[in-house]
Amino acid sequence: MSAGEDDSLYPIAVLIDELRNEDVQLRLNSIKKLSTIALALGIERTRSELIPFLTDTIEDEDEVLWALAEQLGNFIPLVGGPDYASCLLAPLENLATVEETVVREKATESLRMIATEHSPADLEKHFAPLVKRLTQGDWFTSRTSACGLFACCYANVSTSLKAELRQLFKMLVTDDTPMVRRAAAGKIGEFAKVVEVEFVKSDIIPLFNQLAGDEQDSVRLLAVDAGIVMAGLLSEAEIEQLLLPQFRNAASDKSWRVRFMISDKFNELQKAVGPTIIKNHLVFHFTGLLKDIEAEVRASAANKIKDFCTNLPADIQETVIMQNILPAVKDLVCDSNQHVKAALASVIMGLSPIMGKDNTIQHLLPLFLIQLKDEHSDVRLNIISNLDSVNKVIGIHQLSQSLLPAIVELAEDPKWRVRLAIIEHMPLLAEQLGQEFFDEKLNALTMSWLVDGVAAIRQAATQNLRNLVAIFGIAWAQNTIISKVLSMARDTNYLHRMTTLFAINVLAEVCPPDVIAKFMIPVVANLAGDPVPNVRFNVAKTMAKITPLLDTTIVQSQVKPCLDKLHQDADLDVKYFASEALILCH
Repeated sequence: MSAGEDDSLYPIAVLIDELRNEDVQLRLNSIKKLSTIALALGIERTRSELIPFLTDTIEDEDEVLWALAEQLGNFIPLVGGPDYASCLLAPLENLATVEETVVREKATESLRMIATEHSPADLEKHFAPLVKRLTQGDWFTSRTSACGLFACCYANVSTSLKAELRQLFKMLVTDDTPMVRRAAAGKIGEFAKVVEVEFVKSDIIPLFNQLAGDEQDSVRLLAVDAGIVMAGLLSEAEIEQLLLPQFRNAASDKSWRVRFMISDKFNELQKAVGPTIIKNHLVFHFTGLLKDIEAEVRASAANKIKDFCTNLPADIQETVIMQNILPAVKDLVCDSNQHVKAALASVIMGLSPIMGKDNTIQHLLPLFLIQLKDEHSDVRLNIISNLDSVNKVIGIHQLSQSLLPAIVELAEDPKWRVRLAIIEHMPLLAEQLGQEFFDEKLNALTMSWLVDGVAAIRQAATQNLRNLVAIFGIAWAQNTIISKVLSMARDTNYLHRMTTLFAINVLAEVCPPDVIAKFMIPVVANLAGDPVPNVRFNVAKTMAKITPLLDTTIVQSQVKPCLDKLHQDADLDVKYFASEALILCH
């Protein structure tokens, strides 16, 4: 063998060597470099040597096989373009039959990509036979992979082959193995999209009905999505005749997972069918899902209430909401499951613009108040998060009269965790209600938390101030809160004096250097002479925090003298923190 021939075999030799290595990571890296090896070999030898080698060596760890399936999906340019794409089918066909699901799925995904590059003649000659082989395979693994390949080749083959493909898909739908039927249920919707409408009605819908009535709930729940896809292909009369019975069955299925699926997809179903079906059938079934015995189903349906009401036909919208939806909502507000109540709270405010001012005040506000006082913080948060939609409908005056007293009541609740939850929601509330309203109704409350008896509340209150300054701006802070915070430095309770320092720590992050230097540093420096050591060492920590934010001249003239004094303190902790802060001054 000549040296030239030896060099030309080198890439393949290296690949073979690495793929036989015991180290999985080395084999994986080798597969990820396949494109480089293919470029080194050239188009001809990639087709004649590399692809056959890969086809014959499909036995490895799952992650290696997954990487190979991914690589082969992008290999068309490396084998000579679309005219030679069919040579990639053999290794991917092998990968589509392996036991590991993720490998099969990646192989199917790559086969679908390659199918789009095939000419109609190549689809008939190479791709359709592959689909047939997989469909008729002995192992369920090949048959599950086949389910995902019908839609990508059906539209571009001959009429006779289309008929054969429909028959092959029927075999998969009637397969004895639940995993295959499940795969067929997951893909029948996309297959229906490419099948001619007359054959959808004559061939595909009977198959859908079979899947929707399958003994396995994992098959029936996947059929729901497929039915919605098919509904988009048919007229309202055809939907009522051919598909509606299965939708009705799904909404009252013995398995909660099937009911959950139709509940989760209810808005898509509503858009796919016509107004008559919504009026005569869907309203009844949606109300039933809101009252389902399973909390997961109720929560899913509750989450869809706003969109369902928004998409109701205009002529029945108000009637349906008042007579069907509102009674169910009233029950859900007091549901025993917190996830159901939280799901409802996230959308219930959105009913205000649909129902109008009078109905909101009369029917929804009492429900908002119940949820605002709920024991679970996520329920309360979801109500507070959506106050702006109610504000736009009923106005700030009505809102302040109804909901704000409840918010204030919660803010003064004896249980500190309840107070903490309201503090955490306060910036959100401030953003929605605006500065003027906040100053009038909630500012005093915000300041009162700084002197709360619980340390966690005082700490959260200081962080709350920072968030409010970020929302309302520095000018507001100077006019409204900074002077009040600094005045607490003269409080007789040392805990309140420490809260002043904690507040300065967080406010300094959002205040400009001139405000820090003019208003905050003199107060901090004054507290350096406090009789309580805890206050003094927190002065040192505060100075360390704000030093990086200040100009060097201010640090040398105001901060350093204060720290020098603290460094001579009799208390060891004060001395330690002062020395740490002095390092920053240099």
